[in-house]
Amino acid sequence: MESTPIYLEKVILHRLVMELKTPFQTSFGTFTDKDFYIIEAVDNHGSRGFGESVAFPAPWYTEETGHTNHYVMTDFLIPLLLEKPINHPDDISERFSVVRRNNMAKAAVEGAVWDLYAKRKNIPLSKAIGGKKTKIDAGVSVGIQPTLDKLLAVIDNYVADGYKRIKLKIKPGSDVDIVREVRKHFPNIQMMADANSAYTLNDIDTLKQLAEFGLTMIEQPLGYNDIYEHSILQHQLQTPVCLDESINSLADAKAAVELGSCRVINLKIGRVGGISEAKRIHDYCRQKNIPVWCGGMLEAGVGRAHNIALASLPHFMFPGDISASGRYWHQDIIKPEVTVQNGEINLPEQPGIGYSIDWEALEAHRISKQVFT
Repeated sequence: MESTPIYLEKVILHRLVMELKTPFQTSFGTFTDKDFYIIEAVDNHGSRGFGESVAFPAPWYTEETGHTNHYVMTDFLIPLLLEKPINHPDDISERFSVVRRNNMAKAAVEGAVWDLYAKRKNIPLSKAIGGKKTKIDAGVSVGIQPTLDKLLAVIDNYVADGYKRIKLKIKPGSDVDIVREVRKHFPNIQMMADANSAYTLNDIDTLKQLAEFGLTMIEQPLGYNDIYEHSILQHQLQTPVCLDESINSLADAKAAVELGSCRVINLKIGRVGGISEAKRIHDYCRQKNIPVWCGGMLEAGVGRAHNIALASLPHFMFPGDISASGRYWHQDIIKPEVTVQNGEINLPEQPGIGYSIDWEALEAHRISKQVFT
């Protein structure tokens, strides 16, 4: 693709801590706040692009943490980024290839350049990456709740708000009976279960029982780094398996599809190393007729805006974990905040991510700032 090279003048790291409205519990931990970075890339014309890190404070989900993201960004990725002009954001993954893995750090930095690139083109980020949709369907992920009544009340609120898909977090001892009760109360809602690698092949009989509840999919039931055993499981399950943590690259996606390890793939920008790699996986899955959808990592507004743009690509077939800002935050760091209407999010039409930074809110949550030139 032809484009005017981007000459970066500086990169600014803003470290923020934001408290979640309510704690979010999964099989691997409970979150009460989010400690993350906003990456601000400034070119020689003063244009600014923004990315967001999504790693958790401990290496529960992947090996990365906020601290390792900071180290890799400051010591390796930002110097590589500032080393020479950027012809196109797609080139960044090759530039960063000298650093192995650390996908969330890479995605955070790359995201800022994608936003900057789209702003320089004066087009929305969704259009810059090839998105076709003007609105996307919104789903919601519901963490493990202390009681069944609390869970049903939480889901009832989301259904009333129009969310088009409910994802239930499950783990051994909190699975079949819970899903049965939810399905009994919500017989028509599109529903899926997310295990976050909490099961083994020894639990196959339990996982088979979930088929009677008409789940759209079971997400990542087995090991986070496994593709082979998921192929054994999927061949014995009626319910589609969706892979999340196992898919960190296009190569992983190809292996999973060829082995029959899944029938659906969850795409997360941070997990696969950026929008460019996510696009490559999307295009491959489209060729292979494997549906994809956009997962969430408790993002604040900048990361949420990137997810909205990604989910506008044509082969995103299911509602993503892309909720309204108010689902998680008392006050988001973007203006306007992301809202859901009738279960849908309208794609912004402004250039770049389509939302402005709320600098007052960002500075209220910022605990440190670093400038790199």
